[in-house]
Amino acid sequence: MSGGDKLDFEIRPNPQPVSAAERAALMANPGFGRIFTDHMVTIRYADGKGWYDARVEARAPIPMDPASAVLHYAQEIFEGLKAYHAADGGVTMFRPDANARRFNASAERMSMAPLPEQVFLDTLHQIIEIDREWVPTSDDSSLYLRPFMFASEVFLGVRPAQEYLYVLIASPVGSYFSGGIKPVALWVSQEYTRAAPGGTGAAKCGGNYAASLAAQAEAIEHGCDQVIFLDAVQRKYVDELGGMNVFFVYDDGTLATPPLSGTILPGITRESVITLARAAGQTVEERPVSIEEWRADAESGRLREVFACGTAAVITPIGTVRTPDGEFVMGDAGPGEVTMSLRQRLVDIQRGRATDPYGWVHRVL
Repeated sequence: MSGGDKLDFEIRPNPQPVSAAERAALMANPGFGRIFTDHMVTIRYADGKGWYDARVEARAPIPMDPASAVLHYAQEIFEGLKAYHAADGGVTMFRPDANARRFNASAERMSMAPLPEQVFLDTLHQIIEIDREWVPTSDDSSLYLRPFMFASEVFLGVRPAQEYLYVLIASPVGSYFSGGIKPVALWVSQEYTRAAPGGTGAAKCGGNYAASLAAQAEAIEHGCDQVIFLDAVQRKYVDELGGMNVFFVYDDGTLATPPLSGTILPGITRESVITLARAAGQTVEERPVSIEEWRADAESGRLREVFACGTAAVITPIGTVRTPDGEFVMGDAGPGEVTMSLRQRLVDIQRGRATDPYGWVHRVL
């Protein structure tokens, strides 16, 4: 094996794959993140050796020593992207190169070993090719790809680990929110914050999501689907949802979204939405939006629509915002025209139903 930008993968097909009949039954109603394909990809890293032992093998539990560094010091990062059944019968991915770059940006922030971008892309090809039959063919489904990496070195001591394990698993998924596309309700967290300046907010690491769970539970207690976080300094400006970026649509057609200030994950869907909106002649401002401004503009009618976006949920309309001081709604609390138009344009490119002038679609098969 080589430690460079090209690795040879040892292919070990699963000797007991799920039968075609059982696979079809599982994929009839996959939900999100509940069922998994037959295989996984693993690669190991060691200081002085580089990346080695690249394998495609049966998905199985990972042996782990109780002193593995990740269990004590949380050096862990992940990504999320999708493979799609294309209109011509092939299989494509959407902007996997952007995921590869963000994966390494997260690795740098967490003091972890970078994975060559081409190796990252090769792992995606490997699992899609061997688990091709797990790619859903329906328009509302896709194959969710979850690459992740963690500190596997066995030691107790606060320093960057010297050994890592990269793993890629795949999961056929349907709609992220149960009930399909409908406006969601948000709870504005008063007590909890997602990230602070200088923290890990821009990294896609598990700790950020663990820290959001108490706030998400609070949202559910108040009858909401998701939590919206405010900035950690002034507790005034909108950051993002528990796992999605947010956009505001005003009566003059202008869009606004909170700026990437180090506390917000640089969403790939977020960047794609900005590109599509500007290409359509819409003005998109990256600027701070306070919760007071949000409420006032919603109540005056100046703010017509709000939506969240991310790989899992794509683009989801936001209908209601609840706070301890009461709630307010966006427009008529239904899906907005701009929101649904942007969603359709994005999905059509992802699915190969529309031309892709940006080179976003990556052909696999």
